[in-house]
Amino acid sequence: MSLPLPRGIDVPTGLTTAVAAQRLKDEGPNELSQRGRSSLLALLGSLLREPMIALLVGTGVLYALIGDASEAITLGASVVFIVGLTLIQEWKTERAVSALKDLTSPRAQVIRDGESLRIPGSEVVRGDCLVVSEGDRVPADGRIVDAANVLVDESILTGESVPVAKRAVETDSGEASDADAPDEHVYSGTLVVRGRAVVEVLRTGRHAELGRIGSALADIDVERTPLQQQTARLVRWFAVVGIALCVMLLLWIGVTTGDWVQGLLAGLALAISMLPEEFPVILTVFLALGAFRMSRRNVLARRIAAVEALGATSVLCVDKTGTLTENRMRIAALWTPSMTWQVTEQPLPEAVHALVEYGILASQRDPFDPMERAFKQLGEASLAGTEHLHGDWHLVREYPLLPELLSMSHVWRAPDGNQLVVAAKGAPEAIVDLCHLPEVEAARVLDQATTLAAQGLRVLGVARAQQHQARPLPPGQHDFTFELVGLVGLADPVRPEVPNAVALCRAAGIRTLMITGDYAQTAIAIATQAGIDTEHVVVGAELRELSDDALQARLANASIVARAIPSDKLRIVRALQRAGEVVAMTGDGVNDAPALKAAHVGVAMGQRGTDVAREAAGLVLTDDNFASIVEGIRIGRRIFDNIRHATRYVLSVHVAIAGCALLPVLFGWPMFLLPVHIVFLELIIDPACSIAFEAEPEADDIMRRRPRSLTTPIVDRRGVWLSLTQGAFLLLAVIATLTWVRQQSLSPDAERAVGFMALMLGNIALIVVNRSHARGDAGSIAGRRALWIIVPAALLSLMATLTLPPLRTLFHFEPAPLLAYALAAVATLVSVGWIELARLARAR
Repeated sequence: MSLPLPRGIDVPTGLTTAVAAQRLKDEGPNELSQRGRSSLLALLGSLLREPMIALLVGTGVLYALIGDASEAITLGASVVFIVGLTLIQEWKTERAVSALKDLTSPRAQVIRDGESLRIPGSEVVRGDCLVVSEGDRVPADGRIVDAANVLVDESILTGESVPVAKRAVETDSGEASDADAPDEHVYSGTLVVRGRAVVEVLRTGRHAELGRIGSALADIDVERTPLQQQTARLVRWFAVVGIALCVMLLLWIGVTTGDWVQGLLAGLALAISMLPEEFPVILTVFLALGAFRMSRRNVLARRIAAVEALGATSVLCVDKTGTLTENRMRIAALWTPSMTWQVTEQPLPEAVHALVEYGILASQRDPFDPMERAFKQLGEASLAGTEHLHGDWHLVREYPLLPELLSMSHVWRAPDGNQLVVAAKGAPEAIVDLCHLPEVEAARVLDQATTLAAQGLRVLGVARAQQHQARPLPPGQHDFTFELVGLVGLADPVRPEVPNAVALCRAAGIRTLMITGDYAQTAIAIATQAGIDTEHVVVGAELRELSDDALQARLANASIVARAIPSDKLRIVRALQRAGEVVAMTGDGVNDAPALKAAHVGVAMGQRGTDVAREAAGLVLTDDNFASIVEGIRIGRRIFDNIRHATRYVLSVHVAIAGCALLPVLFGWPMFLLPVHIVFLELIIDPACSIAFEAEPEADDIMRRRPRSLTTPIVDRRGVWLSLTQGAFLLLAVIATLTWVRQQSLSPDAERAVGFMALMLGNIALIVVNRSHARGDAGSIAGRRALWIIVPAALLSLMATLTLPPLRTLFHFEPAPLLAYALAAVATLVSVGWIELARLARAR
């Protein structure tokens, strides 16, 4: 899209379209390389290497080789179901991340062929001429060839919140070079807060300063969450035991009967029954649905495993500006030598009108900077209709903010009168210096500035001067005769929901550690408003002098780190991790990215964060709000609870299924469970876990518990014994039922139908009692929609397999007497019902 060329600065013709296109082709797009994104084929390959999937595929192939097409097709369909579920979720997650990246990708205004064009930032190339102005994010590194009153916020690179004044290169050699002074350069990702400039691009993409920092992230490994590690160990243990039993059963049948094919099928059936492929499904479904719930709370999961890890957080490290606060300025206090005024809805007294007036005159007419916007908003609300607003005045000259003098001045000419009016604003010490105040008066002003800072306010001084129009303007601000007008205290309000969220963290045993670049007094004031403990404060200079061990001890009770720089965050994360804490860290800048990646849970800001920060983080806050993190912690804890309940149920079921696959063969009976039966049972178990257990509401005390330890097992010792006992009782009931029906002179397929019914009913009963046990409330069973979905569906499926001829043939069933079915139902319900009776007895 063609744009009008800017006025007031010299604009070169820029590259030609052809040259730009060739450089884009040769050097690549202006973006960071996207690492860590798995292709669909790579993900599919990793899934097919899972032991359970490999067993199902191998068994299906074996059935196909021996000519049993129906068994082979059934097993193949189960593989497609499990793999498809995982692939769909991963695809959705990648799409969500890509969508966020596209939404936040900057665009750039470039000069090509002498015309001004707006193009995607990724298409900027070396040698391009950029036009950047107030509010623009700089898309690439470059040198300034022409400028007008440029201030750039480089805090995402340096951590320093004070904007840096920039100027054009003094001598143009005709070649782009790094030999120019730093204030003649701008860098990718920084923000122009004032003025306008033309920039010649020197470096793009990974060669830019932002890209080099991003590339350094490759040196930090992403830690696997405790849940992932425990699940992997559990699955490996089951795999080893299952394969060992498979080989033993194969040898037993092969040696005793000589039927090695039957022995292999029996061994594979046992291995399939032992391998709980539900665990990967549980993790995928529970965490995926948890990520969906978090997204509705403004938390986007970039790495889905971070959803669970957030629930284990014990220390929450958060930035102040924009996370605890609203990231918008308002004037809260006005001080003049004659009075102090707290700004409310009441009209401003005449004594402070001049202070607001000159604060507006020292700002841009159409300001972008939040502080200048605060002056304008207060003036429009309180000074409208007075002589203190000057929309018809003409700006004669601007004296910019300089590193050696943190103040700026505007010189104005009124339509009538022969005096120029000069308005200055800046750091209190700079304004005191400009006004050449006596030592006693200067101390009084600076003491008042300290008092305002202690209230959590950012403090600016305001001064004024006059000069006759006939006199030439001096070269610097010090040459005016300024008089002090007063001090202005600007507040960035704490978000109203933050104190309650901090209190929730405290009740949940989570320490909130506020990290800020502000002075300690300002940080303490904000922390007090947010409800954060202010007793233990660490100052950045002190932090950087401590050894790693001393820092770990110093942070043991710390709640505030003041005057911090971004590089401090990584040391803080490492120190807390060495102390055994589970650390969540927030950040938005490029230099925050190493800490975000090193933390157990990195939380990037979606609104003001950089691409590098989002790439490094596991979670992205779409509203940059601290309260959203706390909601994410609540969801993460709920997910772990429900995964634990589902895991206990799965263990119980697999004890019964594995026993039913092994014991009849050892007893010399016909093979009871075939692979098709086990797969059918798994198709009931998987939905049971993903629907019934995942849908469980959170416990009442979920945010009143201490954070769980990194070593907390998914299934503790009591849970293991409960699972083994439940599974053993169900196995006993099924074996007893089979023993009885074998005495009734039924066919092997009829015996199998009765035994399968017993096992299936026991499976459904275990869903009910484990779910009730999880809630601790028997009355909660009725009325739970998930239970009313899974139980009727399972019963209807069971009835279909027992009554429909095609399914009976597929499952190798034959009809049996009603008395046999009734006995199976009674035996299994009694074997599981004792759990509910025992729970009720404990409740009494």
